[in-house]
Amino acid sequence: MALVPYDENVLPALSKLHQTSAEFNLANHRIRLSQDWKRLGVAAVVWDAAVVLCMFLEMGNVDLKGKRAIELGAGTGLVGIVAALLGANVTITDREPALEFLTANVRENIPPSQQEAVRVSELTWGENLDLYPPGSFDLILGADIVYLEETFPALLQTLEHLSTENTVVMLSCRIRYERDERFLMELRQRFSVQEVHYDSQRDIHIYKAVKKKTNTEL
Repeated sequence: MALVPYDENVLPALSKLHQTSAEFNLANHRIRLSQDWKRLGVAAVVWDAAVVLCMFLEMGNVDLKGKRAIELGAGTGLVGIVAALLGANVTITDREPALEFLTANVRENIPPSQQEAVRVSELTWGENLDLYPPGSFDLILGADIVYLEETFPALLQTLEHLSTENTVVMLSCRIRYERDERFLMELRQRFSVQEVHYDSQRDIHIYKAVKKKTNTEL
């Protein structure tokens, strides 16, 4: 979500993230994504949470055929691209500075016959949400978007706005700090949340959340 540049000398262990591209074999496609750490920071590299969520989707754990999906804080767009290749109609979103970069990755990796099933759109959490009417999506996807505590209220607001009781939210993340646990606690106040997958090698959790019915819906 945040476009935060990092100093390569400060984080030498993350040198692979400074590579200008990353390649994956997913959804029966060779996917090649541009990365731009120096210009866009964490938003422009592929993190393990995205790869694990893509593998989870690829295994058929989520019904994607013909579903309306939206990816939040898409960064490189890997999750949204894979969801589209697996048959979903996907709106891939991030903040405005990342859109040109994100659009290029989508064009590079979505076949011409499927381009109409993918839309890249600006979405800053908590802002101009009326542009995304509730009930417009069957599925909300997010990979490694739970990491900046100052964004949690806006993220929760966005998830709640986009969701009806029929919307499925899939969040893939590494639980790094107590604040991440607090986010899950707040999410559970508004959604029914269950952990559906854990990748022990990468220490990545995938959570499924469905909005709780309000009193008026009971």
